Amino acid sequence: MWQGGTRHALYEKTRAAAARRAGMLAMVKRRKTKDTLATRADRHILYERSVQCVEAELDFVDETFRSLRKRTPRSLREDFCATANVAREWVRRRTGNTACAIDIDPQVLEWVRVRGLPRLSRAQQKRLSLLNEDVLDAQTPPVDAVLAMNFSYWVMCDRPSLSRYFQRARAALVDDGILFLDAYGGYEAAREMCEETEYDDFTYVWDQFSYNPINGHCVCKIHFKFRDGSMLRDAFVYEWRLWTLPELVEILSENGFRATVYWEGCGEDGEGDGVFRPATTGTADAAWICYLVAEKHPPGG
Repeated sequence: MWQGGTRHALYEKTRAAAARRAGMLAMVKRRKTKDTLATRADRHILYERSVQCVEAELDFVDETFRSLRKRTPRSLREDFCATANVAREWVRRRTGNTACAIDIDPQVLEWVRVRGLPRLSRAQQKRLSLLNEDVLDAQTPPVDAVLAMNFSYWVMCDRPSLSRYFQRARAALVDDGILFLDAYGGYEAAREMCEETEYDDFTYVWDQFSYNPINGHCVCKIHFKFRDGSMLRDAFVYEWRLWTLPELVEILSENGFRATVYWEGCGEDGEGDGVFRPATTGTADAAWICYLVAEKHPPGG
């Protein structure tokens, strides 16, 4: 018959062994969890690869500016710049081009200094300035073009805040400068849904997480999935207002701009052809993206 003390000692020994095994298994599991494609991924690189096409974006800026102003733009300010991908491409594009990139997040600007600037030559780096400031407070020399792309300015969720941003952007432009914005919409824009896009080595997930039809506020997220089954959740989270084009055009007009919508054309397959032209009528697509070109002191205006 087991004695109480012996039974207790055996129990404690067994429990300690089980705890050690559990600890070892947890440690192995943690190691496995850490060593995945998701944990090794650089979310900023993934964003640049899946969301941005800065070459095409700047082609549009160049061509539109030349068409409207009959000169080549040389100076650019990228607001809400994140990795300053646009600004970096701008100084690469032409000798003499200068750029200022502004973001309120010091961590992403440190990423630019460590990962982004080394991709530029020393001469190009000298023509790019990084500012860790709020775009509503930043003081910069006047530039030919101010860009707020990837719907970044939608963080201004009420009319007074957005008006103030447009006023600040206008003050940052030379007399014939132009503010370039993008916008999206369509009847799917207000749906709570996910959309996946496959790339060679990862899947981009656009998650329209929530939408409030009363005030237009929405939360959108970006996730990334990988071949090994791992997932980088909430790589980016945005709290925006889903602004409509009439609202944006009106607010721009109230703050000293004449705004023109540049709508994307369609190819023979009915899909967007990547060519954006001035338009006053658009198609009621499920989802669309367009540019807003806001001229300061337009000719004859």
